[in-house]
Amino acid sequence: MDIINKREGPRPEDVRAKRLISENAATIRKLADQISGGGYSAMQNRQKQEAPRPDGLVLHDMGGAAKALEPEPYVRISLNGRVVLTCRRTGRQIQLLGEIRHGFPAGTFRIATAERGYLSPVADEMLGAIGELDGCEIGSAMPEADLAAELERRLGLG
Repeated sequence: MDIINKREGPRPEDVRAKRLISENAATIRKLADQISGGGYSAMQNRQKQEAPRPDGLVLHDMGGAAKALEPEPYVRISLNGRVVLTCRRTGRQIQLLGEIRHGFPAGTFRIATAERGYLSPVADEMLGAIGELDGCEIGSAMPEADLAAELERRLGLG
């Protein structure tokens, strides 16, 4: 059995190449200028120059950072049955509330809790507000839209 360990430091061929380049830097620079018609040295000088100062200029930042807006939450039920508290302005998920488990004849709403294995369970104060809805049947008696409205009402969003 062969054991191959990585050596400490650079490889010998890399050391030789780096030394060759550094010893011949003046010649390489002269050839680069000859090939580029002086463009190589001009590029090197531009990179060394100081950054431009905006004295007297009016600058407009068209792609600036988004303003920190207060989230406007609402309850959204996705096609796959996830019940999520979402921000109206950004469309980003704020909190997973639970999911609708579809079954026959009707589905049931299950709240996201740590006991059920959710990574971000519903906070205790939220659980107190919507806990009575855990296990409620979703169907003709209570459609998904009514569940969303009831969740918003209990969370004080609507």
